[in-house]
Amino acid sequence: MPETPNLPYDVRKAVRHLRRVDPAMGRLISRIGPCRVQLAGHKSPFEALLRAIFYQQLHGKAAATILQRFKDRFGAGNLPAPEQILAAEVRHLRDVGLSRQKIAAIRDLATKTIDGTVPSLAEIEKLPDDEIIERLTAVRGVGVWTVEMLLLSQLGRPDVLAISDYGLRNGFRIAFRKRRMPKPKELLAFGERWRPYRSVASWYLWRAVDAEVQARAKKPRKSG
Repeated sequence: MPETPNLPYDVRKAVRHLRRVDPAMGRLISRIGPCRVQLAGHKSPFEALLRAIFYQQLHGKAAATILQRFKDRFGAGNLPAPEQILAAEVRHLRDVGLSRQKIAAIRDLATKTIDGTVPSLAEIEKLPDDEIIERLTAVRGVGVWTVEMLLLSQLGRPDVLAISDYGLRNGFRIAFRKRRMPKPKELLAFGERWRPYRSVASWYLWRAVDAEVQARAKKPRKSG
């Protein structure tokens, strides 16, 4: 299995553990193949959450357009600093396409970044997952799922299980041949056996959904 150099843990060790503790997960691993978890890049928590707020409840293209207008207007093409966001007038923030709800959220993010509630990149890398979730969900409009995605894609934490994620629950239904979607608490309880590598288990569950979508696309359509 190829190395995944940008992760702070050994993926091969994680896969061996998952195979050992869960035969059904082992079968899924064999079907999907090597784990290719990749980090999205080292963004500061401020930058990652700012982008997440922009993309909430918006189509990707629309969010990207608004974000670019925001960067051009307030950051000379770059993401503005927290101080620049707080200095901007609400009417000017509205002009770039931000709703009042998103304006309140990004201003709260800016305030909590300045006061230290939202840690720097150097600081967050030293914090445990639970403390990161507690501190970042203190920001208006930032929920647990958003922080869990940051833990997975930005920080590469090995033991994250986003039990509220629909795709993850659907992947479990597919891989474990369940007749119904598991409730979040059921997935949490079952996933205890995957510790301390629930992030890798999650990656495989998401790939189970991808595999089913691809299999359905290849099926010939019935005529008539």
